[in-house]
Amino acid sequence: MSAALAHYAAWLAPIFVFGVVVFVHEFGHFLAAKLTGVYAPRFSIGFGPALWSRRFGETEYRLSALPFGGYVRMASRDDEAAAMLEGGSEEGAERAHEGDPDLMMPFGTKPIPENRWFESKSLPARLLIMLSGVGMNILLAFVVLAGIAAYYGVPEVHTVVGTVVPNSPAAAAGFQVGDSIVAIDGAPMKTWEDVLGKIHPAIGVPLTVDVVRGGVGQTLRVTPGVATDTTDSAQGKPVTQKVGKIGLGVRVPTATKPMPLGRAIAAGGRLTANLTGMILQSLRDLATGRASFAALRGPVGIAQVSVQAARTGIEELLILLAAISLNVAIFNLLPIPILDGGQIVMTVIESAKGRPLSLRTRELVLRAGLLAIALLVVLVMYNDRCVIPGLC
Repeated sequence: MSAALAHYAAWLAPIFVFGVVVFVHEFGHFLAAKLTGVYAPRFSIGFGPALWSRRFGETEYRLSALPFGGYVRMASRDDEAAAMLEGGSEEGAERAHEGDPDLMMPFGTKPIPENRWFESKSLPARLLIMLSGVGMNILLAFVVLAGIAAYYGVPEVHTVVGTVVPNSPAAAAGFQVGDSIVAIDGAPMKTWEDVLGKIHPAIGVPLTVDVVRGGVGQTLRVTPGVATDTTDSAQGKPVTQKVGKIGLGVRVPTATKPMPLGRAIAAGGRLTANLTGMILQSLRDLATGRASFAALRGPVGIAQVSVQAARTGIEELLILLAAISLNVAIFNLLPIPILDGGQIVMTVIESAKGRPLSLRTRELVLRAGLLAIALLVVLVMYNDRCVIPGLC
């Protein structure tokens, strides 16, 4: 690939990342709606005016002008509000098929049967529809990470000590290079992340560490000291915190090589779980004040990271795609109205009450959700100003 072609391909990376992640999310809702019998008159790739559309069966499939994701329309009492948020109101829209007597509203004149409405379905069916977008984002991340493991491989970071810092707690306890840490306080250690997970929270707490040295098991006792650790949050900003340290370093992992399918699937699951844990930890840090909201990034910041990842290589771009897909999944589960999490909360409340919320209540909830999302958009766009030279 020439340098010029690679340059332009890198700038297409944000469209690829945004498009795939949001498309997969909406496709999950669409599949679940079809599976449960909810009428879905439109599935769109992109937003805004249609560049191309074709109807197959009762659903219109279209390619729209703005290629950032997609949306699905479903028969619901909130259809008009959802249309305004996702693809624009159908009011006054051109109805190319209005002469078809079998075409149901809003694109035709045939009434929608009662059993085809979203609200007519059982609570489990409605929850399935609302959770399927999140599920597809998690599945996308898993498939991408498992594919990376199968094609590129994953560094095997074991529990073998590579360095012992002089005059550290580890040196005083008798650790040596080449020791294999097999357990801490009786808990098995399979990865270096397991080791750090035991040491970091144990500031000033004595630990019993079982190691294998030259094929012989030994037990060492060490008390972690306190140190300042700076790591990147899921939004790419540094987070500083106090952690326990004993002065050990892991042996540098060997070069990666493609994994067999079974091991790649297991690695994909492990990486998905680890990445999800990092995102949840970042949310906890934001909620508790341990991390600044200045770490949040919006479309401009994510686009910049996407371009940088694309310039680095396809593997880094795919890792970014998996990370953003998981971020979208977790963000959509937040109990904010108009997000999946907020809709789930309202659906459960209505099911418990045995009747729908009043139109006034739903309107107030929707406005609150729009306000929350608007404030978040303003925040991330303000943070994104530093991406543009001269604005910080």
